[in-house]
Amino acid sequence: MDVNSKFSEISKGLKGSAVRELLKYAEKPDVISFGGGMPNPLSFPIKDVEDIVHYILENYGAKALQYGSTEGVEELRELISTRLNSKYNFNARKENIIMLNGSQSGLYMVSKVFLNRKDYVISEAPTYVGAIAAFNAQDPSWLAIDLENDGMDLNMLEKKIKFALNEGKTPKFIYVIPTFQNPAGLTWSLSKRKELLEIASKYDLIVFEDDPYSEIRFSGEPVSPIKSLDKENRVIYMGTFSKVLSPGIRLGYIFANDEILRKISLLKQGVDLCTNVFSQYLAMEYLKRGVIDQQVPKIVDLYRKKRDLMLESLEKYMPDGTEWTRPEGGMFLWVTLDKKIDTEILLKKALEKKVAYVIGSAFYPDGRGKNSMRLNFTYSKDNDIIEGIKRLGSVIREEMS
Repeated sequence: MDVNSKFSEISKGLKGSAVRELLKYAEKPDVISFGGGMPNPLSFPIKDVEDIVHYILENYGAKALQYGSTEGVEELRELISTRLNSKYNFNARKENIIMLNGSQSGLYMVSKVFLNRKDYVISEAPTYVGAIAAFNAQDPSWLAIDLENDGMDLNMLEKKIKFALNEGKTPKFIYVIPTFQNPAGLTWSLSKRKELLEIASKYDLIVFEDDPYSEIRFSGEPVSPIKSLDKENRVIYMGTFSKVLSPGIRLGYIFANDEILRKISLLKQGVDLCTNVFSQYLAMEYLKRGVIDQQVPKIVDLYRKKRDLMLESLEKYMPDGTEWTRPEGGMFLWVTLDKKIDTEILLKKALEKKVAYVIGSAFYPDGRGKNSMRLNFTYSKDNDIIEGIKRLGSVIREEMS
């Protein structure tokens, strides 16, 4: 049977994720991998989860092991809305929140709700590789906007919006990760967040704010999420429990206006019916008991030390001319090498030295960034961070010479 002739046109264009391919190297004990975006297992509240699981089975067993509503467990959505209102001055109600089987499903469903083939979608450049994969399933056209030290180049943004409008096509949404951006580790300034909303209002565009890392702040003053500045209800806000509880429970959520959530809910019925109910009860108790507020400071302390160790190692072992970001939080930093170096070619040599990273071009919808790489500092052991950066610096020096 010629199965290839039976695939849809969109599925024929699907490509594998560079991050997913690299995860197999992280499983090899002799490879130091800065590639995956994995939280450190030491950040998992295992004892608390064990206690909560026993409590759930004793008190909610029949409900927690059953199918649930498409929107999610009502009490959990109420707790999330209360927390968002308290921390970020949102005006959230439980009715405006829908639970997700991980944020990745949210990326896919938002793209499915809004994008037709060749519609314009706007993103930072570089941007999250998982978003590129999710949106590409709809075969869009990309408008990739360069990042500056304090956020997106908004002059470039407006020029590209006008370019799309001159073609008679209004971009469907602007996807951003404004706090401890993945992959760059940068944080948007408050002024750029406000200006983005002004531009979105001027051209009547939707902003899709992905916010997985904002609670993981090591230094500096918190900056309000874009959603907290949203007076016109045009921002879709997505959060997750992956970084503040565990990624294995696969639990995220979207906060948006009624019309958008209604469409997502209808789509979700066909995608996965409902979000993992047991995980929702676990997150519910995690919030109710206040465990999250005990655990997050521990995560911050753990990751701050690892971030500092990687920055110190980069200073010590990287050749002159190498540049990198200095994130105030999150999980990643971005390294830029001499323009003559292609990090995809370099990766093969790095793997021979038993060290891995993610190539920069994986984070650009248009394939740019060939002389850059993303490094994750949260997963590796402290000694491995030092040794891994030492190996990586050696590989880069050899390539430069």
